[in-house]
Amino acid sequence: MWHEEVCPGWPRARLGAIEAGRGGPRVLSLRPFPSSVFLPGKEITLELPTHHRVPLGWLIEHGGPAIALRTLKELSPHPSETDVAAAEAALGEYKPAASVVAKQRSDGTWGGNLLGLAPSASQGIKDIGTVPQYRRLLEMGWSRDDRAFKLGNRLLFRLLSRDPDPELLFEHRAAVKAVPDAEHWVRAMYREAVAAALAEYGFAQDPRLRGAAHRIATDVSHYLRSGLAEKPFVKSGSQTVLNPEAYPPTWYSVAMVAAMPTFQRERAGFTDRLGQYLAHAAPKKSFVVKVGRKSFKTNHILLGNPIAADGKGVPADLPLALYYIELLARIGALHTAPVATKVLARLVKDCDENGIWHPKNLRSQPKAGDRITYHYYPLLPSGKAAETRQADVTFRLALIAHLLGWDLEFLP
Repeated sequence: MWHEEVCPGWPRARLGAIEAGRGGPRVLSLRPFPSSVFLPGKEITLELPTHHRVPLGWLIEHGGPAIALRTLKELSPHPSETDVAAAEAALGEYKPAASVVAKQRSDGTWGGNLLGLAPSASQGIKDIGTVPQYRRLLEMGWSRDDRAFKLGNRLLFRLLSRDPDPELLFEHRAAVKAVPDAEHWVRAMYREAVAAALAEYGFAQDPRLRGAAHRIATDVSHYLRSGLAEKPFVKSGSQTVLNPEAYPPTWYSVAMVAAMPTFQRERAGFTDRLGQYLAHAAPKKSFVVKVGRKSFKTNHILLGNPIAADGKGVPADLPLALYYIELLARIGALHTAPVATKVLARLVKDCDENGIWHPKNLRSQPKAGDRITYHYYPLLPSGKAAETRQADVTFRLALIAHLLGWDLEFLP
């Protein structure tokens, strides 16, 4: 066991050794998460525990095939090969996962588009696109040896390699045809999304992905160091527009960094600056990205913390809050984010004595407000049983506790 400081300069920062494997990044050794940390100019006391009970037996019994398999692979200290094999077999027959596989086309795409999160008549999108469907299979624990990933990887690496084929512009072909200047922006956005998907698959050490990751990180780092990070907007007529020179982090670039622990250590200064930036409140005003004469509305850009929560720490969009907290935990930056830690403290407080998330008056499964979490939530669709309302959040809280290096007590 060894330790690597991932946040130099921060007192009592979380330290740890992390490795990437087929099941995703796994924490090997962590010092306890600090009970209080300091942000520049003020102290924030985090009322978070350092101990968490993981209801292994309950998650395996009530979580459905996807959660059961991931619990065995990512949380169970000593999973048996027999149990893992049985869970993999059950997942192979799991309708929510199998239906995603069935929609894939022979060219490796889903829905004939790349980033679509929902049908859109204006963009000609009839179904959810390739990157979110690919990532959804990963989140469900689908076998990485399956043909669906082999076809998908072939396409994604073409996109990563800057293949100029106009057919690879997918849902943005018409926009680029009308405004050729938009092509560079579209392909850059695609490469970020593709890099996130390939990193989550397990290609973190692939030189093609590493090269793309360093280019993306360098561009984002220049933005974080510039004055644009504080004033990212300009006015264009009646519109609020993202400054054309701005290259802020996105849900995709942050997910890419979160899935590449070795890269985080290599770019420790950048990772630290990224975490601090993501802790600040995001501007509430709506904006567009303008390229030439074309304006694009987008929900993938992150200009700060996207979590909205009330005074008690209850988030307005629970799936989005969980996803963001997990990303921050994976890059070692949760200690910089007061809103995220407040929400996590509330969610943990709502767990019962067995670690099962059990808030008052839970009459239905929490609904996602932002489609950006499509790939992430839910892993178990809502059903008549009360456990289906609790399983996803219970699993995510256990996984976050593991990523943060809390002392875990495993319950049979």
